[in-house]
Amino acid sequence: MTQHDLMTQDIESSAIRAAALAEVNHAFFTRIGGVSRGVYASLNGGVGSNDDAAAVAENRARMARVLGVAAQNFLVPYQVHSAEAQIVSAPWPSSERPRCDGLVTATPGLALGVTGADCGVLLFADRRAGVIGAAHAGWKGALTGMVEALVAAMEVLGARRQNICAALGPTIAAPSYEVGPEFLARFEAEDKGFAHFFGPSERAGHFMFDLPGFIALRAEQAQIGSFENLRLDTYADETRFFSYRRMTHRKEADYGRLVAGIALRE
Repeated sequence: MTQHDLMTQDIESSAIRAAALAEVNHAFFTRIGGVSRGVYASLNGGVGSNDDAAAVAENRARMARVLGVAAQNFLVPYQVHSAEAQIVSAPWPSSERPRCDGLVTATPGLALGVTGADCGVLLFADRRAGVIGAAHAGWKGALTGMVEALVAAMEVLGARRQNICAALGPTIAAPSYEVGPEFLARFEAEDKGFAHFFGPSERAGHFMFDLPGFIALRAEQAQIGSFENLRLDTYADETRFFSYRRMTHRKEADYGRLVAGIALRE
């Protein structure tokens, strides 16, 4: 077994799978098994970080091998906290990544991915139609309709809502996510019922926000066939996950990005 094989095996064994997507090639990658160092150790997939570009490229190439595709066929967008999903059918040059937060394809041989370090990372599949999707949903994307946009894009390619399975990977959980009153006000301006996702905080005038619960609501409202929350808190589990908020609290210079990926093999 070559060194590359051993490294790929390390990533494979540490990657997390969802029961909802059991028959689809996918992975919620942890921070284990890469070549990055320091605050990025070790499987940093964030090209937007200040990590060494060659290290990030190698990390993503290892993830692509786990997903069973060529490195150039592992597509991750330039994420902008939007509610926009794009349909893709071929790789693009690294300098031309689409600015969006969701990707959908029905093209065999492609893998789709998104990055996160507290925000929700979601993978979708309609096995019958042969359509997959990946979405990044922080609070803004979840509030403005990222899940709904991804499902609608899948329908364009022939997916049916009742056949779509989705899973939410490592995401900051309510016990770790304190927000201020202006945050609650923004959600209540959309729907008073959204206050249900804000619990009490030890600090006066602040709240603990249940982002995974809110994303689950949006998936339910999108009327997809099944949804699984892996219930993994990025902030609380430093061994396996990067966290933007943990980095902020520690006043570190930067942070690594987790990657979730799903593939249609040829």
